[in-house]
Parts: sequence; C-alpha cells; structure tokens
Amino acid sequence: MPQETRNAHTTFYAFVGRMLVSTFAIMLTAWLLRRGIRVDSIGAALATALVLALLDNLVRPALVVLALPFTLVSLGLSLFVINALLVLLASAVVPGFHVAGFGWAMLFSFVLTLVNYALEIPNRRANRNTYVPHNRRSSQDDQHFDDYEDVTDQEKLP
Repeated sequence: MPQETRNAHTTFYAFVGRMLVSTFAIMLTAWLLRRGIRVDSIGAALATALVLALLDNLVRPALVVLALPFTLVSLGLSLFVINALLVLLASAVVPGFHVAGFGWAMLFSFVLTLVNYALEIPNRRANRNTYVPHNRRSSQDDQHFDDYEDVTDQEKLP
C-alpha cells in the first residue's frame, strides 16, 4: 500500500476514533448533567459531536480573534463564554440535543472538556514517542544526533 494511502487511512480512522470518543463523552456528560442537558439518542450525540467539531474548527477561531480584547482583560475567562455559545449553537442545530440555558451550556462545555481529557489519556500514552539511548560509538554518520533520538513508527523497537 502506498504511503499516501496509508496516511489517509490512518487519518480517517483517527477521525472516526475521535468522533466515537466524543460521542461517548457527550453521552456521559449529558448523563452527569441530566437536569439541564438532554441527548435523546446515540445518533443525536454523534451529530452533536460532529457539529461541535465543525464549530470548533471553523467558527471558534474567528470568535477567539474577535473576542481577543475581552480575553486579555478577563484573563482568558471569555473563552468559556465562547465555548458555551458554541454549545448553544449546536443545541439549536442538532435535533435531539437540548440545553436548558447559558449556565448549563457553560457547565456542559467545562465538564465535556474534562471527560474528553480523561477518555483520551490511554490514547495519548499509546501514541507517545519512544526514545532510546544512542550507541556511544562515534561515527561520521552520527555526529548530528544528540544522546537520544526519536524512534518513528517505521522503526519501533520490538
């Protein structure tokens, strides 16, 4: 299989994995905050994960730039407001995802961040680069390396 195709498959599977983790995180967060957040089905949670990913990548950067003066004055607290607005926007777009109000949207975004972080810890550990000590024999080819070198996926140790 060519390298480009392998990279495309890897990227696709990584995206699908992130969406599944986000869907589970949304379901778990909605269950934890069931008094103010409601997700009607797994399909609604998946749609919410996709919409939040799109909003986070397309709309959020523009809002962050527009709110930069407020972010500086509030020491970054306005970013919580931006996240809550994106959650409210997602609840307006996705049928089956309901948020009771702005406070619940802010709490949902905060708890969702924590749950996503907790669910991604095993993935971060699995993808961590491995560093091995260099052979101490000096040669002409190894002069540009320091004591440790990064081992890429192609040359992982057994």
